[in-house]
Amino acid sequence: MPISAVIVDDEPLARRELQYLLERVGDVDVVAEASNGIEAVKIIRNAAPDVVFLDVQMPGLDGFAVLKKLLDAQAMRPDAEESMPEVVFATAFDQYAVRAFEVNAIDYLLKPFEERRVRQAIEKVRARQLANAPSNVQTSIETVPQASSEERLESLLKLLELQAGGAPQQAGVARVPAKTRSGKVVVRSGQRLLLVDQHDVSFASIEEGAISVVTPQIEGLANCRTIEELAEQVDADSFWRAHRSYLVNIAHIKEVVPWFKSTYLLRMDDRKHTEIPVARAQIKRLRELFNL
Repeated sequence: MPISAVIVDDEPLARRELQYLLERVGDVDVVAEASNGIEAVKIIRNAAPDVVFLDVQMPGLDGFAVLKKLLDAQAMRPDAEESMPEVVFATAFDQYAVRAFEVNAIDYLLKPFEERRVRQAIEKVRARQLANAPSNVQTSIETVPQASSEERLESLLKLLELQAGGAPQQAGVARVPAKTRSGKVVVRSGQRLLLVDQHDVSFASIEEGAISVVTPQIEGLANCRTIEELAEQVDADSFWRAHRSYLVNIAHIKEVVPWFKSTYLLRMDDRKHTEIPVARAQIKRLRELFNL
């Protein structure tokens, strides 16, 4: 039986290239494509494919946010028959992120795609299908128990969230030297492109694909596609990924507000005194920062 696949990428050329290579590999049926994360969530839930080839860097919902929404939906329907598909990341990320994928036993394809790697990815999907098949159909291949797709994806998301919050280096994951940073953030305000000193930035947030940058005096749009891209431009010791949708400047936190069920809000020093939620995975980091 052919493997059913969904391709998610905001670049049409990348989708066509990957579909062409999957056709060359053979025995793979591309049942749908998505050009953004919001569309991807709906398509994946409706198509229930065996595997998703998922672009990491997309405007709006990036690849990791897509997984989070799918996993959250799965958790709300524990009795549903459909399970999470296997995921193959399509990425231009550096070797540090690639090693993170390897640690979590999830395959990846570096752009530009290579037929050899696409073929290997499909072989891994087949192997996992056999490993998860009922014992009466495991005839020709001896398999060992493997973590479910949900467990592996949850593990990856937790690792990435810890990394974003400045957690200690994971064993077996090599760091690469930080890129040279200018210390400035480009902010579009009206028809102007402002060069804002990063230390003046209170926080940045993402909503519907737009990255907003807020200082005590101004607010505008960043010249970035993702929060991750913006985080690479600023000082990792000063900025903290308190929540998947927010990157905050620690020096501009005015107040830590206890919230419900042992969670917290950060009240910032901008004109609106914006309140930012702290992700549960980041509460330990919050307590370390302020000795709570």
